[in-house]
Order: sequence, then C-alpha cells, then structure tokens
Amino acid sequence: MNSFAPFSIARLPRIEFGRGVFSKLDKIIAGYGQHVLIVTGAGSLQATEHWRLLLNALEQHSIRYSHCQVTGEPSPQYVDDSVKKFSEQDIDVVLGIGGGSVLDAAKAIAGLLKVKSSVMDFLEGVGPELQYEGPAVPFIAVPTTAGTGSEATKNAVLSVQGQDGFKKSFRDDKLVAEYALVDPALLASCNPELIAANGMDALTQLMESYVSLRANVMTDALAISGLRAVRDGLLTWYQDGAAASEAQDKMAYAAMLSGITLAQVGLGSVHGLASPLGAFYPIPHGVVCGTLVATATEMNVKAMLEREPANPALAKYARLGDVLSEKRHSSKQNSWQALNALLAEWTETMQLPRLSTYGIKQEQLDKVVMHSRGSSMQTNPIVLTDQEVKRVLELRL
Repeated sequence: MNSFAPFSIARLPRIEFGRGVFSKLDKIIAGYGQHVLIVTGAGSLQATEHWRLLLNALEQHSIRYSHCQVTGEPSPQYVDDSVKKFSEQDIDVVLGIGGGSVLDAAKAIAGLLKVKSSVMDFLEGVGPELQYEGPAVPFIAVPTTAGTGSEATKNAVLSVQGQDGFKKSFRDDKLVAEYALVDPALLASCNPELIAANGMDALTQLMESYVSLRANVMTDALAISGLRAVRDGLLTWYQDGAAASEAQDKMAYAAMLSGITLAQVGLGSVHGLASPLGAFYPIPHGVVCGTLVATATEMNVKAMLEREPANPALAKYARLGDVLSEKRHSSKQNSWQALNALLAEWTETMQLPRLSTYGIKQEQLDKVVMHSRGSSMQTNPIVLTDQEVKRVLELRL
C-alpha cells in the first residue's frame, strides 16, 4: 500500500491553542462586528471567572451580546427556535463556549441565521436533504470539555430522542468555525464522569480515524500524536482532576486532533452504533464510545483475521497496541492482545457504565443494529455482520 497515495484535506479553523488564549477572545470577536450571539450550556460557565472576564472585555470594546443556553443534546426544534428568535437581530458573529453539544448547536445556528430555513431541510438521512448554500454567520468555537473535537469539524449533530428518534448531522464546509480557541484552563472544572466519557470519545475518534478506510498519511500522523497525548494524559486527569494541568493540556490537544481527523476521514463501528443508541436511549455520546470501544476493537480484529487477513488495518491495530502500551511487542498477536487488554482496563478503571444502566435490553438490540449502518459504519475497516455488531453490544449490556 502506497503511504503517499493522493489525499485531500478539507478546510480547518484558525486554531489558537494554549493556556491563556481565552484572553484573545474579545479582540477576535471585535474583528467581526459589534453584536455577538453567545451560546453556552445550562450554567456552569456563568459560574466561572471566565464569564465575567469575557463580559467585561466585550463591554470595553462596546460589543453587544445576546445569549442562549443549551441543556442536553440539541434538537432540530431547539436550533429552529433559536434561529427564529435571533435572525432579525443583526448578529455579526456566533460564539459557542461549552462541550460538544453547545458547539454543535452554535454551529447549526450560525449556519442558519441568514438562511432562515429549518435545519430539517439539511439533516442527512432525514427530510429532503437539500444542498446547503449558506451564507453562514462567522462562528467561533471555544471548547470547555475534551472529547468531541467539534471545534474542528463541519458537523452539527442534532438529536430527537425516543423510540422513533434519530441522531443526525447538519454537515457542510461552510459551517467550519473561523476560529477554534482551545484553552486547556477551561477544562479544570470537569468532573471525573465527564473526563472519562469525553476522554474515551476522543480516544475512539482517534483510533477509528486511524483505521478508517479513508485514512491517509497526514491524518495518521495526527491520530498517533493525539493517541500518545491520550495515553499520557487521560488517566492522570481522571485521577487528579483540576490539579492535573499538564494532563488537561494533553487531552485538550488530543480532542482537537480527534475532531480534525474524523472530519477528514470518518469514523467506524463504535460511532455507527452511537447514533441509534443516543437517539433511542438517554445515553450520553461519550459513554457509548467509552463502553463499546474495547469490544468493538476486538471484534474488528477478530473479523479481519477470519475473513480478511491481508487487511492493512490489522497492522495499524498492532501499532495502536504498541503506541498505547508504550511497548514494541514481538508479534502482531501480542500487540493486539495488549491493545484489547488496555482498552478493557481503562473502561473498568474509569467505571464506564454498561448499556443496561440506561434501560437497554437484549430484545432491543436488533433494532439498534438495524439503524447502525450510517456514514460512520461505511468507513469501518471491515464490514461487520449483523451478528458481529450485535455481539459488540451484548458484551456490554
């Protein structure tokens, strides 16, 4: 396989990374105009000094702000209602500060403020799937968790929860943030459950993009760099919390890279399953990734050994075992075993809940499998059978 086969890299944000870069935000906003729509979560940001400092800085620049809050994962209805509320207010720039759900909501709102169409018109796999023409209002993304990497993607993931629900993306290059401002200091207030779920999401995204059918030499380099940061940062941050500033730096970097790589080359079976699981049940996205990544990885390797022993992803999984365990093993078999053991150990150490915790039962798994064949599953390194996909779920019931 030619490592330097042709590839393309789609648009990325201007990235500002490092402790203290939050202080640049007011000047960046001022470069776009005098009225900013700030999208945040339910209230945790407003309880920090960062919120007060931001509002003071905006006032000094004579910048007006409007504010809306996202509770839980955003729905199409929430986006449409927000667009209706703010579309006549001459918003110059949209600022999303929060976790992945906040950034996704802000991204979608920015994309529709001037278009004034329902987001349902553009969601993949739902409705008419019209071509998005824009224009989008400039969008600035400031993550306060280390997981989804939404600050670097063109995807706004929206959900309708329930047995007839869905979890789908509004996706276009015009939605990519103008700036991704990644300040690890904003991660200090994350609790252990959030650290575990989001960190395992970043890990999963890096792994799945590394073995994706569309992976290339550039995204591989980024994924390995991110995985080393997860290896060295995640458990330390989980155990030491706010005191683990260097680990927060590493995980902010890893999550950002996971967004870059997934946006370029796609994901795999874990994210294929995350879509219906998150739609049908009240299970957080990061928890799905954290609880399934070990069993899904083991299943991918097993299926390739049985049906596609020449699949190049087998060598990649072996390298992942060596990278994450910091040991060069004597055989691919030993590397795969080390990878499986390490992922299972992290899943238990960080107490990722089993699926049954969220009311998922054996008799409901066929429906989940049936709805798992979306875009993420298309780039999994091997086509898994329904029975294999179901087994991944069964092992984590």
